[in-house]
Amino acid sequence: MCGIIGYIGDKDINSVLMAGLWRLEYRGYDSSGVASISNGDLEIRKIKGRLMNLQEILSEKPLTGNLGIGHTRWATHGEPSEKNAHPQVDCKSSIAVVHNGIIENYYYLREELIKRRHFFNSNTDTEVIAHLIEENYEGNLKDSVLKTVSFLEGSYAIAVISVREPDKIVVYRSGAPMIVGLGKKENLVASDIPALLDHTRNIIVLEDGELAVVRKDEVDFYNKKGEKIVKEKRKIMWKAESLEKGEFPHYMLKEIHEQPDVIKRNIDCRIKGNNEICFGESFRFLPKDLVNLSNIIIQACGTSWHAGYVGKYLFEELARIRTEIDISSEFRYRNPIMDGEPLVIAISQSGETADTLAGLREAKAKFLRILSIVNVYGSTIARESDSTIYLNAGPEIGVASTKAYTAQLLQLYFLSLYLSKLKWTLTDSEIAKKLEEVKELPKKIRKILKNKDKIKEIAEKFRDARDFMFIGRGINYPSALEGALKLKEISYIHATGYPAGEMKHGPIALITEGSPVVAIAPKSSVYDKMLNNIEELRSRKARIIIIGTEGDKVIKDLGEEVVYIPPCEEGLSPILVAVPLQLFAYYIAVLNGRDVDRPRNLAKSVTVE
Repeated sequence: MCGIIGYIGDKDINSVLMAGLWRLEYRGYDSSGVASISNGDLEIRKIKGRLMNLQEILSEKPLTGNLGIGHTRWATHGEPSEKNAHPQVDCKSSIAVVHNGIIENYYYLREELIKRRHFFNSNTDTEVIAHLIEENYEGNLKDSVLKTVSFLEGSYAIAVISVREPDKIVVYRSGAPMIVGLGKKENLVASDIPALLDHTRNIIVLEDGELAVVRKDEVDFYNKKGEKIVKEKRKIMWKAESLEKGEFPHYMLKEIHEQPDVIKRNIDCRIKGNNEICFGESFRFLPKDLVNLSNIIIQACGTSWHAGYVGKYLFEELARIRTEIDISSEFRYRNPIMDGEPLVIAISQSGETADTLAGLREAKAKFLRILSIVNVYGSTIARESDSTIYLNAGPEIGVASTKAYTAQLLQLYFLSLYLSKLKWTLTDSEIAKKLEEVKELPKKIRKILKNKDKIKEIAEKFRDARDFMFIGRGINYPSALEGALKLKEISYIHATGYPAGEMKHGPIALITEGSPVVAIAPKSSVYDKMLNNIEELRSRKARIIIIGTEGDKVIKDLGEEVVYIPPCEEGLSPILVAVPLQLFAYYIAVLNGRDVDRPRNLAKSVTVE
């Protein structure tokens, strides 16, 4: 989850490293640090807390030299502190290491190194790497790193510099992302693409077990045996401007407002002439590969799991394919029964989510077919899948996923229509009608966004409320789960999502006079049932916010507040419902003074178990 940046070239090392760390702050912000090599010495600056603290240190005492590494930390081993911040060094302070991931056998390694008279300054697992490289060094940094990683167990990526070889950065990957950016008379390394975009769009992605020796004018790649290998260069089409907030005070609000454009972009590239659905060249399944599909297992985490839950309803309703939905951290540790011709779908915004990746590998070990739905091109999950559908959402910086979530919902809707055609569960005219509804989504989302002031007013009324309950039925039960997650992850207010029909089976005991409830009740096949559930809450004097369909006069008198979404086909309603839920969580968090883009204890890309 931590962020790594490295640079070698003629630019100011302080500005390059800090700019890269600002781009990576969503990956961790408990502490940060940088190191460079200058005139044979290792210079290190690090501090606890947000990046601004490091920026202030560098303003007073900048690094010198033309080579350096930086790190922004999300703590796993060792509390956030200056001594536990990266870079970590060896006994002689001649080797510096930054690290993303977990070294699972670090305690044993640490004890053995202490017996061999190594002195430790931190409580981190990272420091054992620096000491092992020191111990294994015999005149070649590349070889000492390769020897060191043979002792390490876990999932990690590292970047290493040494005063003995001040012309290079050595990076190695084993389970956590590491990317090399190729420039002109300069090269970079990073744990994520945004850190590189100010300097280059030409990248090379390391695979597990690969090492790179990065110099100013060249980069050499090796496998874990030390054999030289050739890697393919890729060009990233993201623009650096897309990483800026522009006129918005937060990335989250900017990304909420980008949703109409994201949906339109996907409509343009997915719907071809004669209403054919096309997923691009990354979708390598042929129709014959899926026509006999018997069942689907969707595995994902967090918001992506909620999207997958909506997918379950879509696949079963439209394509009539039996579908399971599993949390990745549970899926990887159970032994599911697979019969017929199953398909495993892995959903992840980053394409690097550790538990989802582990679930994917578990499925591959059982020789199951894997389809991934991800946002980041060339990510590990995409590369290890048999086939991939990209979200085309552009970079998402806010920790709380917004535009990636609605893009996931749209891809799942497209996929359900694609499969329904293969299975003959929908006619061509029925599919065409649904696609016409899809084309109206950008306009409908913009209409909801124009009503944001109303949602802000509701947030102001409820800003001091605690213990929210979100309820929904059918395909919008996952929307209730997502609405609750959005609120609690950025506002720190307790919130829980429930199926509305389950209220009388326990949760209604929590309802007292003034209890805040968000009821998701658009016109749907379960609309009348939702009205009954809302009445149950009204009779217990709950404070109810209803999300309903424009023109619905019944709900006007049932809730304290009503937010309307435009009429739409039921299968598309979670996309529209998501927008007011996102705005409500955003405004509640802002009104309570929360750091919306960087909520406490959370990171954007969860690359450790």
